[in-house]
Amino acid sequence: MIDFLIILMSGVSIGALGSFHCIGMCGPLAMTLPVHHLTSFRKSLAISLYNFGRATTYALLGVLFGIIGLTFSLFKVQQGLSIIAGSAILIILLFQQFGNPNTNRVTKLTNVVKNKLSKYLTSDKTIGSYFNIGILNGLLPCGLVYVALAASFATGTIQNGALLMFGFGLGTFPAMAAMMFFGRFISLNIRKKINQATPYFVMAVAILLILRGLNLGIPYISPTIAHGEMNCCHK
Repeated sequence: MIDFLIILMSGVSIGALGSFHCIGMCGPLAMTLPVHHLTSFRKSLAISLYNFGRATTYALLGVLFGIIGLTFSLFKVQQGLSIIAGSAILIILLFQQFGNPNTNRVTKLTNVVKNKLSKYLTSDKTIGSYFNIGILNGLLPCGLVYVALAASFATGTIQNGALLMFGFGLGTFPAMAAMMFFGRFISLNIRKKINQATPYFVMAVAILLILRGLNLGIPYISPTIAHGEMNCCHK
């Protein structure tokens, strides 16, 4: 039970601490959701379903990355999981900054998801439609999601990977809900500055993951961990 709570709260913490990114990146989409004409109860329900849809997608991605991490764990390379996860984040970050967007498959996937989202946003909707919009939104590329996925990979188990990612979705809930209620009061300039700062936040987390895996004996940052005890979220 304690491990369950630690993993869940680790995901919630990543989501909550990185919520500033949601304001800059996902905020514009959240503000376009047609909820302002709804009654207070239905508006709250729609916002909750939208965010629960995102958390569901994140949990499914956590299952996938948990399976990959479990595969590495079976080969007794638990300590290397954190190094691999941090390195993968840095590679993705560099590719996003310097890669050719015209040949970026992630960009192509993003366009497919955006097209689907556009159809949902412009069509007649039931309350349940907001859950589907959240499901699709969870598939959009996001530096903060990459960080959480790396952490889910480093757990080395399927259930912990899914739980961490679901917790991550819950952690972003307050910021996303606030954007949907009060987003019009946040200027475009502020959102741009937040987007510009996000890569540095992602890079810092990636470096911390790598340091943790190096077993340098630095308390909290790179603690000495015996072989087989490696865990991304606790000693």
